[in-house]
Amino acid sequence: MISFLRFWLGLTLLAATTVAGAQGADAVTVQEAQALLAQGGAVLIDVREPKEHLSGVAPGARLLPMSQLESRWREVPSDPATPVLLICRTQNRSQAVLNQLRAKGGYAHLRYVQGGMNEWAMQGGPLVAPASAVPPASAAR
Repeated sequence: MISFLRFWLGLTLLAATTVAGAQGADAVTVQEAQALLAQGGAVLIDVREPKEHLSGVAPGARLLPMSQLESRWREVPSDPATPVLLICRTQNRSQAVLNQLRAKGGYAHLRYVQGGMNEWAMQGGPLVAPASAVPPASAAR
C-alpha cells in the first residue's frame, strides 16, 4: 500500500510539473518582467480596456486594449530580439492575446506576466496614471 501511495504521489507531482513547465515557457513572473524591463529593450504591452487603465498602469507600458487587437496588432514588435511582455488584470486576456498573435506567425518571443496587474500590485510593482489620464501641460497652469 505504501509503495502504491509513493507511486501515485510521484505520478501526481510529475503531472503537475509537466503542466507548470508547459505554461511556464510562455510566462514570466512579475520579478522576471521587472528585471527584463530594467535591462532595457523589453516592451510591456497592457491589453486591458481603457476603463481598467484608470486604476493605474505599469510605468512605460504601451496600452493596446484586447478589443482593439484586430485593428492594431501590427503595433506589437515582431523583432524576435525584442522581448515583448503582455499584461492584463489576471493573465487570462494576455494569454489569449499571446495565442492570437502566435497564430498570425512570427511572435514566438512574446510572453505574458503571470498573475497580471493584480500580481504586479501585490508584489509592490510601481503604478502610474495612464498617459491618457494625465491632463495636458496647458491645462495644468
